[in-house]
Amino acid sequence: MNENSPHCLADDIIAYLRFLSESGVKHVDCSPENIKRMEQWGKAFFPVRESLAVIRNEVENCRRCNLYKERRRTVFGAGDSKARLVFVGEAPGREEDIQGEPFVGDAGVLLTKIIEAMNLTRDQVYISNVVKCRPPNNRNPLPDEISACSKFLRRQLKVIRPEFICALGAVAARSILDVKAPISQLRGRFHTFMGIKVMPTYHPAALLRNPQLKRDVWEDVKKLMAGYESQV
Repeated sequence: MNENSPHCLADDIIAYLRFLSESGVKHVDCSPENIKRMEQWGKAFFPVRESLAVIRNEVENCRRCNLYKERRRTVFGAGDSKARLVFVGEAPGREEDIQGEPFVGDAGVLLTKIIEAMNLTRDQVYISNVVKCRPPNNRNPLPDEISACSKFLRRQLKVIRPEFICALGAVAARSILDVKAPISQLRGRFHTFMGIKVMPTYHPAALLRNPQLKRDVWEDVKKLMAGYESQV
């Protein structure tokens, strides 16, 4: 749900009115002078909503694990900041490390085709990774690296407020769902994370190595499409 949705705004208004009531306010004076006064109350009551720009800046200066020592660029994420659907991979590869953008290598080309098969574009979704820096030689990220970086992903999701996540590969799916099951057992059905529907599937890089997995991924994508389109 986007932060500007009617439901979210209604919750804020109700919370603020409750705050005024508990403060002893019986009537609301809507004069210009009093509105200015209430704006100051609001600033004290409502926390400033976090933005992707704030999180990106923290990622770019992050030293929480040793991956920062060899990275060229951090890879924060890209796409629609209010996307209903977020794709999450495991970590950047060589091309991503060079360009600072997620999924721009061969696996990214295949992911783009998957997104287009859903009648969407990359600009209409959001794409990120669990880990924001490239592990050496494209190895899987280590548990301490995932732990150090996973909070950034949570914060991204809180800002974006998507309805769906497509977890690409075992590392992403296990990290998001906090489970140890293989991707073959996780894929094909929806799970829940932070109130968001999660569809795990194979990573595009796995499809490049094993084209026979494309059929399974397409079945997962069709279920994702059905859920996505049913909530338009």
